[in-house]
Amino acid sequence: MPRFKAPDFNERTAAAAAAKQKALDALRNKPAPDPAVVAARQAAQEARDAAAAERRAARQAEAEAAAAAKAAKKAAEQEAAAAAAKRASLTAAELKAERDARYAARKARKR
Repeated sequence: MPRFKAPDFNERTAAAAAAKQKALDALRNKPAPDPAVVAARQAAQEARDAAAAERRAARQAEAEAAAAAKAAKKAAEQEAAAAAAKRASLTAAELKAERDARYAARKARKR
C-alpha cells in the first residue's frame, strides 16, 4: 500500500478553484423561483405584518387605557385625601351641621 502523499500548494489551490467553480455552476443552474410561489410568500408576509401591527396597536391601546385608569385612581385618591383633610379641619358644630344636612337630604328623598 502506497504511503499518503500530502498535496502541495498548487494541488490545493486547484482543488479549491474546482470546488468554487462547481458551486458557481450549481448556483447558475438553479431554476428561477415560481412567480406564484413568490406572490404567495409575499402575501403571507404582508398578512403576518398586518397581524403584528394590529397586535401592537391593541397593546398600545391597552397600555393607554391602563394609564388613564391609573391617573383616574390617583385623582380619586387625591380627592379623597383632600376631603379627609377638610373634614379633619371642621369643628364639632360644622360636623353636626353636615350630618344634619345629610339626614335632611335622605328624608327628602324618601318623601
